[in-house]
Amino acid sequence: MGTGTALAVDPHVVTCTLAPRFEAVRTARDFARTALQRWGLMELFDDVALVASELVTNALRHAIGARPDPVGGALGEYDFPTQHGGDGRLPIRISLVHRAPQIVCAVSDPSSIGPIAREADFVAESGRGLHLVDSFSHSWGWHPLGGGKVVWALFEADAQAQAATPELGGRHRRSA
Repeated sequence: MGTGTALAVDPHVVTCTLAPRFEAVRTARDFARTALQRWGLMELFDDVALVASELVTNALRHAIGARPDPVGGALGEYDFPTQHGGDGRLPIRISLVHRAPQIVCAVSDPSSIGPIAREADFVAESGRGLHLVDSFSHSWGWHPLGGGKVVWALFEADAQAQAATPELGGRHRRSA
């Protein structure tokens, strides 16, 4: 997993603490791949990975206070704080929960300010993340936590395939 720390208590609930760096987005995708492989739900990987990437990116940008790299790095590079403030706020964590036939992807961060989907600007390079989350998940939302919040997205696996193989999971089909 590299830059994160994975924790496991229940085999259907896995959590990874993410470093406040751009690489956390890749770590979140790798973490999702490992969990979905273990659960036999790789059919959900593309959607879960995209949503996890967006939620972690939002946490890094808005909750940790990342800003464009002042030294003129490549487009899309951000300057993240190297240490946590030590003020008792939550770190960024990604959790995946498998309760057949559903998967929940949840990202917690230290900001208590809820996410706001804004009108997409067709020329802007950012600002579409929550629209993607809404499009690729069954539903999504957020809840305040002590000193932070959690943003979650729910995914549905195909109920027929789940019933046929409850331990292995099923196939994901998004209705058009």
